[in-house]
Amino acid sequence: MTITADSVVTLHYTVSTEDGTTLDSSEGKSPLVVLLGRRFLIEGLEDALIGKAKDDSFNVSVAPEKAYGERLDELVQTVPRSMFEGMDVEVGMSFRATTPQGEQSVIIIETTDEDVVVDGNHPLAGIPLTFDVNVVDVREATAEELKHGHVHQESSCCDAETGECSSGEH
Repeated sequence: MTITADSVVTLHYTVSTEDGTTLDSSEGKSPLVVLLGRRFLIEGLEDALIGKAKDDSFNVSVAPEKAYGERLDELVQTVPRSMFEGMDVEVGMSFRATTPQGEQSVIIIETTDEDVVVDGNHPLAGIPLTFDVNVVDVREATAEELKHGHVHQESSCCDAETGECSSGEH
């Protein structure tokens, strides 16, 4: 079976930067199991998986616009430290911020006595990524998986009567 949108794909992967720095890997762990086409993977990796089959191995470079997007300078902002009143803020901490576009994650990248600089860019924004992938298995998604929008492992996470998932996804 070849991979299409709505296939359940089991894969091992290693993702690295252009200079070879490994960012994440499933090596030595259980493989990743995803329902393709539901935005569990970045767009560039999903695109590269289409048409592949069980036991295929490949390497793909993914440009930022098909990964975590380009870095946007306007997502780096200086805010008054008073916005964090009562909190001991440090560089590297992340918070959820309410913006006109909705909730957004921000990371503190700098602090002074008066201000805190936050960055709303994804940490991997602007970085081309390279994936080494081994397709372990491919199968058709079940009707229940398609309805719920995620993979159900050997024992379903969803209550047969209510359709509610124990994972809290519904």
